[in-house]
Amino acid sequence: MQHTRHNNARKLFSEIDLNPQNYLIIHYSCESFYDIKDGHTPRITSIAVYAYATAQTDSFSIHKVAEKSHIQISDIELHYDELEKKMLDEFFAYAKEHSNFFWIHWNMRDINYGFKAIEHRYSVLGGIPYNIPDEKKIDLARQLINCYGVGYSGHPRMEKLLEQNDIKAKDYLNGSQEAAAFANKEYVKLHMSTLRKVDVFSNILNRAINNTLKVNSKWTEIYGISIQGILNYCKDTWWIQILWTLISMVIGAVIGEFIGKII
Repeated sequence: MQHTRHNNARKLFSEIDLNPQNYLIIHYSCESFYDIKDGHTPRITSIAVYAYATAQTDSFSIHKVAEKSHIQISDIELHYDELEKKMLDEFFAYAKEHSNFFWIHWNMRDINYGFKAIEHRYSVLGGIPYNIPDEKKIDLARQLINCYGVGYSGHPRMEKLLEQNDIKAKDYLNGSQEAAAFANKEYVKLHMSTLRKVDVFSNILNRAINNTLKVNSKWTEIYGISIQGILNYCKDTWWIQILWTLISMVIGAVIGEFIGKII
């Protein structure tokens, strides 16, 4: 039932708000899925992890590893496996150190794009990944659907949501722009987009927590068409609460006056 999904999402947002120190926001950029001709899984270019409580971001990228290894950006392609492996060494060490945290992400759900894809790339390169438990992963994209219904935004959802909420996202790249950046070996540009996206996700999460996120959904899509859904809508709507309070006061006064006359 939609009212149950909505309530569960609101409870999760409240929990994040009460204990922000337990949550990290993650995003990563990679090679385009569609430009690969030999069947290998997409190479990873950068990963950003944003601490929700402090707004501090840790990042892992091949161009930073290349700089530490004194390899020019123009030569990264010649050393990609080595640099990607070192980058993922750093990331999985970080992930293991933060094993008690919850990881908030956007659609990182499968082997094509997700935690499993990062783990697979690391295994291919000879590493032994630390597996973040599934119960520690929170898909913000899915929670927004749970909270507001499937029609809360148009497609592509993230870009449309930014427009609806007037969120300016400097350095943000969409899917096709990221593919072009990878093809052009613009690794720094990809990294900047990854950093921007975790910041954007935090902004959207803040608005969802504060119930100020602008969405397309009608109240029936958010709460569902049921008695419980209608009651939840009334409970969450300020003007209905005020109206009900006034009606209750009037009814109470009338009843009080009637009882006074009887006595």
